[in-house]
Amino acid sequence: MLLPYYQDVLTEAGCDEAGRGCLAGPVFAAAVILPRNFRHPLLNDSKQMKESDRMKVRKVIEKKALAFAVASIDNEEIDRINILKASFKAMHEALARLSLQPQMILIDGNRFHPYGNIPHTCIIQGDGKYASIAAASILAKTYRDEYMHRLHEQFPHYGWRENKGYPTRFHRDAIRTHGDTPYHRRTFRLLPDEQLSLDGGEEEKW
Repeated sequence: MLLPYYQDVLTEAGCDEAGRGCLAGPVFAAAVILPRNFRHPLLNDSKQMKESDRMKVRKVIEKKALAFAVASIDNEEIDRINILKASFKAMHEALARLSLQPQMILIDGNRFHPYGNIPHTCIIQGDGKYASIAAASILAKTYRDEYMHRLHEQFPHYGWRENKGYPTRFHRDAIRTHGDTPYHRRTFRLLPDEQLSLDGGEEEKW
């Protein structure tokens, strides 16, 4: 059961990102301020939800939220500044786009670069604990998935409609066969070491 809020005085924005571990495409982040009485039976960590349920809940979030925003940082900037800084930058941009300024920020994870003078709290696996972070995780993931679906139309060989740019064996086999694309993150290890490839030890979940 998700908790509705972290504290009961300040207006909270939940913030989360999607696509940090991908080999291709942007990292997306979302910030969401929910009403304190917001409830939805399907709301959960986006990774634990079916795609159809994520889309259902996204529509409710976008209708009922006091404010929400989504931002992304592309693969070229990820390569320039590194993925951690890019994730923080995407979160900052999402927070800056909110129509209502929060008084406190809840971050999924264990690290964050402060946003202005607004206090924040980092919560490990927060997307499975607090409603606003779960809502942000749903927006970040669904917006990013839609983006990767569009890229799939340009580069169908890589399976991005299914793997969304994550390092599956299919994706890496496609890189080995077809090379990389302008959307791949070249500072990431696109192909594993040969021994890891033979052992199958580099396969990752997505």
